[in-house]
Amino acid sequence: MLLRKTSTLLLLMVLSLPGLAQKKPFRSKSTYTKERFNYNATKVRGSKAKIVCPIFQNSKYPYHGIGMKLGDPFAATYKFYPNKNYAIAVDFGKAASGLYNRYFREKFDTYQDLDTLSESASLTYLSHKVKSDFIGEVKLLYHFDAKKISPGLQVYLGIGWEWKNSRIQYDFVYEREPSVSDPEPENIPGRAIRSRFTQGPQGVVGIEYSYFQLPISAFMELEYFADIQADPGWRRVEGGVGLRYIF
Repeated sequence: MLLRKTSTLLLLMVLSLPGLAQKKPFRSKSTYTKERFNYNATKVRGSKAKIVCPIFQNSKYPYHGIGMKLGDPFAATYKFYPNKNYAIAVDFGKAASGLYNRYFREKFDTYQDLDTLSESASLTYLSHKVKSDFIGEVKLLYHFDAKKISPGLQVYLGIGWEWKNSRIQYDFVYEREPSVSDPEPENIPGRAIRSRFTQGPQGVVGIEYSYFQLPISAFMELEYFADIQADPGWRRVEGGVGLRYIF
């Protein structure tokens, strides 16, 4: 629910950016244009004034982008654009652990060492706390030009690989029923920390918008992750929105 509300709010912010972008024509050669492209920005006076987008010129690849991504995960993001169609993105950050509360709760039983428990003993879950939950992603993307919908807009698809490492603290109660040899029942609180490393492939779909007077791009993407290690067959929809500085 938190991710849905956050994504909805950020999506509205991203969609509102085109209205703020490129409102005024360049009156003089911008510093970015001088340094990167070495030509004068187009000037057209009056109501038909046009603006030359300051980034992603076909003759100026490769480009680099660095910024932040909000969502699942909350991450630092880097993107390399070798040409107008292909790109490689690398994200590293923290998972939205609150979205996995139910999942981690259900996994408590799998961490019990049943071989060490007697037939009359059991562990009862009380609570858990995520101590750390880091995600790393590498994605290969293919971009489609969508300038007919809006100048500076691109749609992209891709595949990638995700690594996830979590440390979870579980609080529980050790309970043992009375027996003939030991008639006194036991009810002892306990705590344990479990590490969980997993990885798997992911599919990616997203949009990127870059028609600003500043060298930045805004993006929104969805990822579909499939666990192949810690919990084979488990799948999860992830994603988020963000901004990158392009240079």
